[in-house]
Amino acid sequence: MAGKFYGMLSLLLCTTMAWGQTIPSPKEHFGFNIGDDYQLATYTQTEAYFKKLATSNRAELVDIGMTEEGRHQYMLIVSSPENLKALSRYKEISQQLGHATGLTDESARKLAAEGKAVVWIDGGLHATETVGAHQLIETMYQLVTRTDAETMNILQNDIILLAHANPDGQELVSDWYMRMADPKKRALNIPRLYEKYVGHDNNRDFYMMNMKESQNISRQLFVEWIPQIMYNHHQRGPAGSVLAGPPYRDPFNHIYDPLIVTSIDAVGAAMNNRLNVENKPGYTQRNGSTFSTWWNGGLRTTPYFHNMVGLLTEIIGGPTPETVPLVPDRLVPNGATPNPVAPQEWHFRQSIDYSVSLNYAVLDYAARYRSELLFNIYKMGRNAIDRGNSDHWTFYPRYVDSIRIAYKVERKRDSTTEGETGGEFAFGKEDTIASKYYANVLKNPDYRDARGYIISADQPDFSTAVKFINALSRSGVTIHKATAAFRVEGKQYPAGSYIVKTAQAFRPHVIDMFEPQDHPNDFQYAGGPPIRPYDAAGWTLAYQMGVQFDRIMDGFDGPFTQLPYGQIESPLATTLPAAKKGYLIDAASNNAFIAANDLLKTGVKVSRTANGTFYVPVGEKAQRILAKATVEQGVHVTAADNTPGQLKAITPLRIGIWNTYGGSIPAGWISWLMEQYHYDYKMLYSQEVDAGDLRKKYDMLIFVSGAIPDTGKPKRSGDNSYSKPPKPEELSDEFKPWLGRITKDTSVPQLKKFLETGGKIVTIGTSTNLAYHLNLPVENALVEKNAKGEWKPIPGTKYYIPGSLLTADLDTTAAENWGMPARNDVYFDRSPVFKFTAGADAAGLKKLIWFSTAKPLHSGWAWGQQYLKDGVAAFVAPVGAGRLYAFGPEITFRGQSHSTFKLLFNQLYK
Repeated sequence: MAGKFYGMLSLLLCTTMAWGQTIPSPKEHFGFNIGDDYQLATYTQTEAYFKKLATSNRAELVDIGMTEEGRHQYMLIVSSPENLKALSRYKEISQQLGHATGLTDESARKLAAEGKAVVWIDGGLHATETVGAHQLIETMYQLVTRTDAETMNILQNDIILLAHANPDGQELVSDWYMRMADPKKRALNIPRLYEKYVGHDNNRDFYMMNMKESQNISRQLFVEWIPQIMYNHHQRGPAGSVLAGPPYRDPFNHIYDPLIVTSIDAVGAAMNNRLNVENKPGYTQRNGSTFSTWWNGGLRTTPYFHNMVGLLTEIIGGPTPETVPLVPDRLVPNGATPNPVAPQEWHFRQSIDYSVSLNYAVLDYAARYRSELLFNIYKMGRNAIDRGNSDHWTFYPRYVDSIRIAYKVERKRDSTTEGETGGEFAFGKEDTIASKYYANVLKNPDYRDARGYIISADQPDFSTAVKFINALSRSGVTIHKATAAFRVEGKQYPAGSYIVKTAQAFRPHVIDMFEPQDHPNDFQYAGGPPIRPYDAAGWTLAYQMGVQFDRIMDGFDGPFTQLPYGQIESPLATTLPAAKKGYLIDAASNNAFIAANDLLKTGVKVSRTANGTFYVPVGEKAQRILAKATVEQGVHVTAADNTPGQLKAITPLRIGIWNTYGGSIPAGWISWLMEQYHYDYKMLYSQEVDAGDLRKKYDMLIFVSGAIPDTGKPKRSGDNSYSKPPKPEELSDEFKPWLGRITKDTSVPQLKKFLETGGKIVTIGTSTNLAYHLNLPVENALVEKNAKGEWKPIPGTKYYIPGSLLTADLDTTAAENWGMPARNDVYFDRSPVFKFTAGADAAGLKKLIWFSTAKPLHSGWAWGQQYLKDGVAAFVAPVGAGRLYAFGPEITFRGQSHSTFKLLFNQLYK
């Protein structure tokens, strides 16, 4: 009874203190209620409000880092005053259970009973999805000021991390929307990307963590707090519904713990139930939306690989009222949409109210099942450690398929084989196969999971391997480093090598970064069209970055020291040798291009040898810059006692990167990449192309996917407030030149003239369409004759390759491919593939990358991949005095594909 009395007394004191504080309401601070039509808050206003909320004894404001544009990114921690006083202890418990090391089930249960459920709720990641940032404000206010029993119970049992995911974007979007005095003229058609470099792809950066915001968030999620639940707010809901939420459609990824799947189901049920209790219809789940749990890389999905229950909702609504449209199929109640919504006018505040209800559903679930959530994250981590310490087989589709193949082969030999397919009334035994195949095939030693991975320090581009290690470290992965040379499985490794073992809580993420993804064949029905994955089908980061590593199949140890969680490693410093004539810089390292660009900017002469190695004559400037590069960038420099023959001096190019009104995400990634590797550039818009005289200002133009149209009829652009550009008269002079698009009738002739007069153009992805506009002797390799004898694209029922990694061949004698290996993975996303036609040799076309096999898939999904054999993935063609480079694969994909960056860098010099 005494414990109950003191608990009630604590609750009463907490309530009294909350009432005694003077926290202004949103209307008192912003001048309007959150969710009022035609009203948006800027981040400047929001930041000031966060600081007012932080005066509550229920809240603590944490600056988690700076954004790309230099703003402070804040996270408000909300809990009871008593919990906040012991915050470091609860963080320690969450970390201990999340790492699952040094614990038994019994000790874990004790910690789970002592700890508090840690729940992450964010908003604003995609800034034009304005519900996100505004529901965050409203939720903060309600949690800090409400005194009802449910809120008080939540505060007592939960620690809530309320994080703003994109301050820069909110400032841009809200300023832009509110600039129009007439509310009816307000629109979200912003002129540039709402994250400085990558816009919408800020939600595609959470295993690479290139952007500062991604780094800030990931540190809180994977290093500092390791929450049991994280909730990521987005838009837009499927037409005819209010929102899409958990649980999600198949496939889910095969390598994380099944508790993730069932936990998502449980929390999703709580969210859906609450809306139904509150008479808020329109929740859609499972196949009612496109969202799955296969992909790694999003703010919601990467936590799955860290044993966290990741939640995503996509809701309708915004400051400008809209209509829930009539979609007849959505009106029939079913398992995907059990409570349909009727067509109606929809207001911003309705979306805010739905979002707050959903937040409360999650927080109430966490409070009710606090100890269970805490124990379960330990249990998943413990399971991962046990799998990494023993012989374990993951049930990948390719291995399961091998059972069917073995069965069919033996069945041909013996028609009486046990376990043949049953008939119509076989009652659950329709597809049974003799159990011996499980042991004989699926337990094949070749299919066993690795115990760990060794990244040797003696590989050609170790600096890039260190960047890979830093991506793992930012994600909270346990990493060891060798303090001395060691030997494993008969191979010698040098000191400084990195070791990543799979016996750790975040084993799913480790495997996902080192091993190929095996996406199942996923079709609408047998023989029907494919179901498009939510994002990529394959992404193995070690492959994308070209990291050389060894898979170690048995337990091993050595002179290893564990790095602190989240520690960022520097490249292995080398020593600048004394040289008589000059220095040689190995072009196999991406960082060599940083050194070359720094040298060129200070006036040092730089040349390239016959194999692409950079050569720099001895000199004071060269010595100073290279000494810095060897220490800070790990650039490998050797002495040249004689001047090499066949030198070609290089100079920087005047580079233009195509962009458009609203911002191109691939162009944004390239602009970021240019800055990382110290290239100068300017953004180029269609009106400037159409004006001509491009050679006066540029030597090189880069066109990313989405820039150059195909040769058919123009496609209609989108017609919503997110994509439809404003009228010129609605814009200031700063933004008017950004309007327009590349056209075949006006723009292409100017590009042809640019090439003919000595310019260079790099085209990537769909912008390789320029080759067709220029009538070069190439054709689409992915066509076949239909019944009428017409050449048509191969249908999706026969050929479909969403974002995946394919292994291609490269001409290593070509200057365009200097520093590249003879075989390398490329990121392929329904990318163009070519075949040369008559006259290609005479026209001087040269293939740079091609597919020599009928099975190039390395990671992901490639249905009908045999059609790629002998197809040309990249080529170079002279056009007048200039050169066109056509790269079908995405060679700079999201700042991740380090192994193909050189395919762009090599072209950026005279």
